[in-house]
Amino acid sequence: ENMSYLKKSLDLGKLFLKNRLIMPPMATSNCPDGIINQGIFDYYKEKSQGGYISLIIIEHSYISKEGRASRNQVSIADDRNNENLKELAKIIQQNGTKAVMQINHAGIQADEAITGFSSLGPSAIFNMRTNATSKELTHKEIENIIEDFGKAAKRVKDAGFDGVEIHGAHGYLLSQFFSPLRNKRTDLYGGEVLNRIRLHLEVIKKVREVVGEEYPVFIRLGASDYAEGGVTLEDSLIAAKEFEKAGIDVLDISGGLNGYKVENESEEGYFWPLTEAIKKNTNIPVILTGGVVSSKGAEELLANGKADLIGVGRAILKDSLWAKQAMEV
Repeated sequence: ENMSYLKKSLDLGKLFLKNRLIMPPMATSNCPDGIINQGIFDYYKEKSQGGYISLIIIEHSYISKEGRASRNQVSIADDRNNENLKELAKIIQQNGTKAVMQINHAGIQADEAITGFSSLGPSAIFNMRTNATSKELTHKEIENIIEDFGKAAKRVKDAGFDGVEIHGAHGYLLSQFFSPLRNKRTDLYGGEVLNRIRLHLEVIKKVREVVGEEYPVFIRLGASDYAEGGVTLEDSLIAAKEFEKAGIDVLDISGGLNGYKVENESEEGYFWPLTEAIKKNTNIPVILTGGVVSSKGAEELLANGKADLIGVGRAILKDSLWAKQAMEV
């Protein structure tokens, strides 16, 4: 039985993927003032060349000035990129690859030196990276953030992308609300896990309202903080079920406050204990990324039911022909 799992298609109804290989979002940080430029067009054109990758999820874009994570991050905070986004979607799709945009708010990871605003988060927390203490978000400010996610999602859809991904991993805003280590609130957004994902569910609801029922919506979930007192897999099993009920089409699993790495882990697909458990507990496709560098590794993870889709990041970043070689095996 020599069937390639990697080459199997996946039909979500709303979205057809020709195979199980995706390129996950990786920040190129090459957009001065947030504006997409020729360098970005060329980069994604090269990565999607030949259409060997079924789906590319574009690097995270900021939904508001206050939510900006880095100086040269892509902006989806206003209409300045509208035409560029159309062009970007088209470049990737013309190569035979689907394209999804990832939208994000950095929360306490936003640096005042870059944004000009004091950083906002679930609670007043000192952030060593920015050397500043965040301000606790008011309910009004939370409402504004939900609106900003909605507006960003609409821009993504209007630009012709095949879907939108809400970023809830890597210690950014939604990840901060989810993590008891960052979220010390005593109102309806803090405490038990259903309260800590209230913002996620409100964002999903708003995004759904804006893009409609037929448009694919992904969420990237930081499914464990790998830290004492942080997010656990048990939390994430509850969250994943709620996201499915809320109409999420694909669960993209990564780390929480630890980012996209796990300390002292080098095996291919090191997040597999998370994705395997979440896949067993939900009925929507699960993406596994992290450390996958060989087509053999990707095949094994799929064959063993660890995930439905495999994201290969660094290997494709280093070698634009990786996907071609993997698919021609």
